Amino acid sequence: MTSPANRPTETVAAAPSGQPRPAPTVGPIMAIGGAEDKLDDKVILATFIQLAGGRAARIAIVPTASSIESAGERYKALFLGLGAGQAEVVYIADRADADGDAPLELLADATGIFLTGGNQMKLNAIVNGTRASHIVRERNHAGAIIAGTSAGASILSTHMVAYGASGPVPRMRMAQMVAGFGLVPDVIVDQHFRQRDRIGRLLALVALSPSLLGLGVDEDTAALFDASGVLEVIGRNSVTIVDGSHMYSDVFRVKGHGAITVSNAILHILTPGHRFDLRTRRLLDG
Repeated sequence: MTSPANRPTETVAAAPSGQPRPAPTVGPIMAIGGAEDKLDDKVILATFIQLAGGRAARIAIVPTASSIESAGERYKALFLGLGAGQAEVVYIADRADADGDAPLELLADATGIFLTGGNQMKLNAIVNGTRASHIVRERNHAGAIIAGTSAGASILSTHMVAYGASGPVPRMRMAQMVAGFGLVPDVIVDQHFRQRDRIGRLLALVALSPSLLGLGVDEDTAALFDASGVLEVIGRNSVTIVDGSHMYSDVFRVKGHGAITVSNAILHILTPGHRFDLRTRRLLDG
């Protein structure tokens, strides 16, 4: 995968259902499952800096989701230590900030934008639909890499996991979806996946919306999306993919918080170095 550069949009193949999929965005997208390595080789964060331009990188860090005041400054120190030319924290505390000129200037100049972890509903409620969210999309279309960890990963897709329970069995009302930033179409991104036992809620969400591809990203692992709609796994653990194209479920019969029957779901578990085509829904190598 190369450093960001302006590239033309592509003609998109039809989804398995026969419905055309939205064209992918141009710059790379990195969805990190949380708890990424910050002490040793820092593979995920180093890859982010490389794709943002290395020594020419201009990084904007958005810590809005976090309740930890020092979160932004910690990432700033990490990115500068990894060789980024510039790194600045963009403080957005409310929707007025997200529409203000000062933070937007930092976002508009960035070659890489990093969304920290925390509470994705807080991030969504404050930023989504504002000038800041529009600039994030514009920068990505111009070739900038957009990365998010934990809560910051969930908001990258068109459909965002809001609240949800853990457990291996899919159940009705186990999780909710709201609109995300829309940078990765036709997918649901969940994080801390295997570590917090979230397979049940991902299966439930795909059963409710079988046209969507469910992606569960483990901790210290990232799903890296390129402009052609290919996902590559980097980091230490795995990415779980749930394809409901041919799924049967009884969601239309289940009441309350009852368990959902799921049959014929296609499950992929990808370890680091493997690539997956989101449009054909096939493993590319392995």
